[in-house]
Amino acid sequence: MEKNNTVYLRHIIDAIEKIEKYLSGVSEESFVSNSLVQDGVIRQLGIIGEATRHLSNEIRQMDDTVPWQDISDMRNKLIHDYFGVDIDTVWITAKEDIPVFKKQIEVIIKNLSE
Repeated sequence: MEKNNTVYLRHIIDAIEKIEKYLSGVSEESFVSNSLVQDGVIRQLGIIGEATRHLSNEIRQMDDTVPWQDISDMRNKLIHDYFGVDIDTVWITAKEDIPVFKKQIEVIIKNLSE
């Protein structure tokens, strides 16, 4: 099971790095007016949410400050309620929450390798 967890954690990091790449040098104003960048970020947030859903409870318990359920819920909203997606929320999530989440995931990966 640990191998599967490691794969899902790697998918999360890969998706975060893509979000960082997509948003590099992009202002909020540019993001709001660029549906291509929005779609890329939303897709990666969906991948993060899906990968998070597959993590074991053991992994989730390694850091109980991570809002695991919120991440999964956001994925569901992005995928199933795509007409109701709030782009401002996507921006805030990508710029404020994702960097914190990346650090948390990196710590979990480090702890697994020790």
